[in-house]
Amino acid sequence: MVKQVMSDFAAVADFVVVYVAEAHPTDGWAISGHMSMDIKQHRSLEERLAAAEMLALHDIPCPILVDTMDNAAARAYAAIPDRLYIVLDGVCVYKGEQGPNGYHPEEVRDWLQKFSG
Repeated sequence: MVKQVMSDFAAVADFVVVYVAEAHPTDGWAISGHMSMDIKQHRSLEERLAAAEMLALHDIPCPILVDTMDNAAARAYAAIPDRLYIVLDGVCVYKGEQGPNGYHPEEVRDWLQKFSG
């Protein structure tokens, strides 16, 4: 559904994905078949960049930014394993709950629909 929201509101908003520490590394808390990617816990920025490149192969329709190895973005935005935000003019106007249970792209759709009129 996230890809559909990105497509539907491409003229209204700029979207980015921030790739943070792998939530389900194969050498950690793995989920069988997780996006069909075999990713180990990142031990270097090069490994994290390579994992983000693998993610890009799944037709992500926006830029993918990569968190630093000290996980600065993940800590600042409590973004592990995933989370949705809307930032307008430098101000956070929507902060979703942490995923997976709090991951609700339909709330982003609703907000953007109201914003765009």
